Amino acid sequence: MLDYKLLEALATVLEVGGFERAGDVLGLTQSAISQRIKALEVRLGQPVLVRHPHLAATPAGQRLLNHYQRVCLLERELGHALPTLEVASPRLRIAVNADSLVTWWASAVSDFCQREDVLLDLVIEDQDVGLKRLRDGDVAACLCASDQPIAGARCVPLGTMAYHPMATPRYIARYFPDGPTESAFRRAPAIVYGPHDQLQHRFLARFGYHGPFPYHLCPESEGFVRLASAGMGYGMMPMMQVREPVERGELISLAPGHALEVPLYWHFWRHSGTLLERLTSTLRAVHLT
Repeated sequence: MLDYKLLEALATVLEVGGFERAGDVLGLTQSAISQRIKALEVRLGQPVLVRHPHLAATPAGQRLLNHYQRVCLLERELGHALPTLEVASPRLRIAVNADSLVTWWASAVSDFCQREDVLLDLVIEDQDVGLKRLRDGDVAACLCASDQPIAGARCVPLGTMAYHPMATPRYIARYFPDGPTESAFRRAPAIVYGPHDQLQHRFLARFGYHGPFPYHLCPESEGFVRLASAGMGYGMMPMMQVREPVERGELISLAPGHALEVPLYWHFWRHSGTLLERLTSTLRAVHLT
């Protein structure tokens, strides 16, 4: 039988990034936290933490965290049935793509979090790879572009986000005077969110181009738009994020009618109580545009 005080210590160390800070949170000494982690590793027969170069869970530790987070959700359900049972506000660790976070996510979940007294621990991850976080047990749920459910989880479609190749009129006049051509793609600087971002490649493939292209890397949504607005490159952006600069004429599409429709799917653990089910119902009511 697992001692959940040991799992609580593990979860807290990783959440706050250190043994001393974990002790402050739990009202224990740093030594006591170290002893609990050591006892957990002895009980398990293998390490649960990697301490260098930075604190991280081992695969075994990640599985324990996955289990502990589910238990916390189930305890919350028990707290509703037994009001005298004191249960802390749950913290849901969720992987969300940056574009959703800066557009529709906050307004969609705000009332839910206040009504349910829920705290969020958001992991910013590209929509094409967020599912790995759930598969690894790092998050309780994720938004991603994959419709393939994993074992122990449900997959619910939420809708699509339309991404447009946006740039300033001056930039387009300089690099795309003849429209989206192979020669233009070869020399025009693009803006890419990160190494896992495949939207740019999908857009180029639509015009039959699969070769190299120059690009800026910018793993931050607001900065992504700012770079484009400054004329440094073109990038794939959801219209709901750039509606105002488009209305002002600061950004336009270099290929009107060629938006990429990116589906979004909500994946979450099964058998984790009804809280995630209620959050799922909240998200399904959102109308993505």
